[in-house]
Amino acid sequence: MIYLDYQATTPLAPEALRAMLPWLEQGHANPHSAHRAGRQARAAVEVARDQVAALLPPGGRVVFTSGATEALNWAIKGVGMDAGKSAGGGIVTTAIEHAAVLDTAHATGRPLTILPVDSDGLIAPETVREGTGLVAAMLVNNEIGTVQPVAALARAAHLAGAWMLCDAVQGYGRIAIPDDVDLVALSAHKIHGPKGIGALWIRDGITLPPLLHGGDQEGGRSGTLSPALCAGFGAAAKLMAARQDADSAHVAHLWALAIERLGPGWTINGSTERRYHGNLNIRRDGLDVARLMSDCRDIAFSAGSACASGSGRPSHVLTALGLTDAQVKSSIRLGFGRCTTEAELTQGIDQLVDAAGAQRR
Repeated sequence: MIYLDYQATTPLAPEALRAMLPWLEQGHANPHSAHRAGRQARAAVEVARDQVAALLPPGGRVVFTSGATEALNWAIKGVGMDAGKSAGGGIVTTAIEHAAVLDTAHATGRPLTILPVDSDGLIAPETVREGTGLVAAMLVNNEIGTVQPVAALARAAHLAGAWMLCDAVQGYGRIAIPDDVDLVALSAHKIHGPKGIGALWIRDGITLPPLLHGGDQEGGRSGTLSPALCAGFGAAAKLMAARQDADSAHVAHLWALAIERLGPGWTINGSTERRYHGNLNIRRDGLDVARLMSDCRDIAFSAGSACASGSGRPSHVLTALGLTDAQVKSSIRLGFGRCTTEAELTQGIDQLVDAAGAQRR
């Protein structure tokens, strides 16, 4: 199997697995227990917390969650229910956000403004208006890889009296997170860590009411932490920091190779300049994506986000770019990264190109 679906999830780093194993094999103590074994587990959690925080702005704290979906729900539902913000403050987000943001924002019942994007998938920060309580935007889009002007959005949010929530799931460790943001959502399995754990970074001075009640183990978040998952997340974050330059150079090389191998007839969806190069969303007129997936069963790639697959709905992200229904349905997403070899990418691209060409013949 040639794996080209890095936006859905990344392979678990061996270093993350090694960090987890002691806490899966022997270290079974509850990290919230007061005895020695519990304190040892707690120490592992705190080491991991520092490792995750090392790639985030200063002046905040990392709270572990079950994943980015919980982190985003907590941030969106919590802002406006605290003593420092008006409950009537509206939410501003973009038309190409993850469902965890869009659906949660709708569920709050608060005034919601969804900013349109241009054909490159980018927004205009100056569209944030007064009366806003929260601005939420991805750093790197999960479907098309575009990098939003989050720093400018944060400044516009603050001028409007709002807080800035950055969904950094796809960008953490790859794109610098601006210091201006107030809340940051993360996911371990997007950075070669384990599934089932994420985090919400909260700027100092911000207090969110609990999303989950029943113990307050994390100071605002209830639930027993898994030392193994925390250790794996921390090790993956430490590795992202150490390999940031090497990973970036490798991905840029793979991007250039992929563009060269695709040849004519393919169009890139989203900005070709303001993007993370490990995400390649492309379309070909008349392409039958379902048939392509059937013909290339030994290649893992996507027709959209993993969360939306099987829904039967066209991608809201590609639709927001102004693509026609036919163009949306003829688009695929290729994701590659640290573990992808040149040979794998070349073989995968060539198979996809040949299969797409066979459809025309």
